[in-house]
Amino acid sequence: MGTGIVSTLLHNLPYNGIWLYWISVVIFALNVFLFCVFLLISILRYAIYPEIWVVMIRHPAQSLFLGTFPMGLATIINMIVFVCVPAWGTWAVYLAWGLWWFDAAVSIFTCFYLPFMIMYVHKTELSGMTAAWLLPIVAPIVAAASGGVVAESLPNPQHVLWTVIVSYVLWGTGVPLAMVVLVVYFQRLTMHKLPPREVIVSVFLPLGPLGQGGFALMQLGKVALTTFPVTDTLVVPSGHAGEILYVVGWMMALIMWGFGLVWLFFALASITRSRFPFNMGWWGFTFPLGVFTVSTTTLGKELPSRFFSVLGTVFSVMVTLLWIVVATGTVQKAIYGNLIFAPCLKDLEGKEEQGEKHFKKSARHSV
Repeated sequence: MGTGIVSTLLHNLPYNGIWLYWISVVIFALNVFLFCVFLLISILRYAIYPEIWVVMIRHPAQSLFLGTFPMGLATIINMIVFVCVPAWGTWAVYLAWGLWWFDAAVSIFTCFYLPFMIMYVHKTELSGMTAAWLLPIVAPIVAAASGGVVAESLPNPQHVLWTVIVSYVLWGTGVPLAMVVLVVYFQRLTMHKLPPREVIVSVFLPLGPLGQGGFALMQLGKVALTTFPVTDTLVVPSGHAGEILYVVGWMMALIMWGFGLVWLFFALASITRSRFPFNMGWWGFTFPLGVFTVSTTTLGKELPSRFFSVLGTVFSVMVTLLWIVVATGTVQKAIYGNLIFAPCLKDLEGKEEQGEKHFKKSARHSV
């Protein structure tokens, strides 16, 4: 997710150059490589050790990160549209479209199933809640934004219409639920103070649904502006249904951007009050800040506004530098082998110990 959003930011930088384009292509290729390698590793892990999947899906924290899979794939889909479609032609459009349908289905699954697991299986307290609850919920919001990007490149107006409508539904499944979680999370912060320093970086995660949700509305509104009149969709007396969605989408995006500023302040103020060690949670910096930056640059493009364009450029450079820092730290820690940690394995070890005790006890009784 973090690597993919950096490639997108550099490709769509308001003040761009050919050298930045090729850097974005290199990072895009790196993102595809990382995604495929870790997907293969994950498949092998759960195929060889299926018992790990069971304890992972029931773990109250680790299971939430399943939502990062469709979000990481969405960054690849977007760059296929930006880079591969102009270079390879129509077949690349339908490659992106097919991947998007798969991504949308997985996003819906994570948004529906994992929050239900919190209600039905996990035993949680308000003091132990983190913003990681947003991860499976943000997935359909990211898919909605990606749907707007893909729809803009589809040649068939009817296919565009289907994609836009489904994307609005995806937006509706994710954003309202994310707002509900933000209310609960705000209550948790006010009643139980800041999260532990090991997960303090999670305070940036609320920027994800606000930034990506705003961008999705602007992108879908832009596509509806040109598609609805062609497909005779929502034929109203004024004949301006697409324009209404475009303007309302921009207005809502601006409101969500302003709400994002509040959470950006909370996040920056929180990390200044805590000294936290480097861990995998540092990747929580990059994607939320990245999608908030995407919303910023899109506002600058649609207005148009030099203020938002300059601010988006500054944010893009900061996110890129932050990505370099986090990526460098990740490589260093991975070499020494003290970075990767699977908390669900403790539950598996506990079950194995209970099984051994039960077996020994049964053996004594039988003797």
